[in-house]
Amino acid sequence: MANSLYGPLDPAPDAGYVDAPPRMGFFTDTSVCIGCKACEVACKEWNAVPDDGFDLLGQSYDNTGGLSANSWRHVAFIEQPRPDPVFLGMPGQDKPDFRWLMMSNVCKHCTHAGCLDVCPTGALFRTEFGTVVVQEDVCNGCGYCVAACPYGVIDRREGDGRAWKCTMCYDRIGDGLTPACAQACPTESIQYGELDVLREAAAERVAKLHAEGVESARLYGHSEEDGVGGDGAFFLLLDEPEVYGLPPDPVVTTKDLPDMWKRAGLAALTMAASVAVAFLGRRR
Repeated sequence: MANSLYGPLDPAPDAGYVDAPPRMGFFTDTSVCIGCKACEVACKEWNAVPDDGFDLLGQSYDNTGGLSANSWRHVAFIEQPRPDPVFLGMPGQDKPDFRWLMMSNVCKHCTHAGCLDVCPTGALFRTEFGTVVVQEDVCNGCGYCVAACPYGVIDRREGDGRAWKCTMCYDRIGDGLTPACAQACPTESIQYGELDVLREAAAERVAKLHAEGVESARLYGHSEEDGVGGDGAFFLLLDEPEVYGLPPDPVVTTKDLPDMWKRAGLAALTMAASVAVAFLGRRR
């Protein structure tokens, strides 16, 4: 990896793009998600993602269970006791004693992407917008990227073997259009735009919720100082990341590769020197 894993990085210029456009991304505000699944449907329709079944899994309206090769957007439905009456209803009104937490999950398009580091064919590449895309016609189905993703996003399609995931609608954004999921979202829970602008808007949204008494509101994946250098798709959550099935401290899985290669090189040199000394000793 060319730059410090934990320092700020603009991934497109780092990948060699000259005069790259601003980095684009998603901000998903779960506080206004209504679980309509319009994002899931729009993603499937635009990208011709295969049907993945309609089993409810015994978990409310969740028929997919998580991100997969056939689910590039996944809407989670999490039922829990209602802790925040200010946010969920006016005092004095009769309200259920539970709440739904809903969240549309997606590939994070990491700043430091382990999947890119381990791909042996170049099927995964960084776009000029800073996003990460899989070229299915180049993928050989090795699965290295599946193990390298700290979020468990990438998956291989059954019967196909190749890796598939969200492309942030690379074909659409290249034409100046909004990704299908954000275009279809009726509440603007999914927002698309320049990542720096989205981060500013997200900070203002959290401050507004805190002022309204929703102290549980927090951002996830927005910080350039986290274990992946910040995400190209980040979230406003109303509870701990683990509640949503997200790792609390994601770390790029290839962060130790440079040190490992250095140690391997030193070990190889040491071994070569030992062999040379032994050979010269025997000749004498």
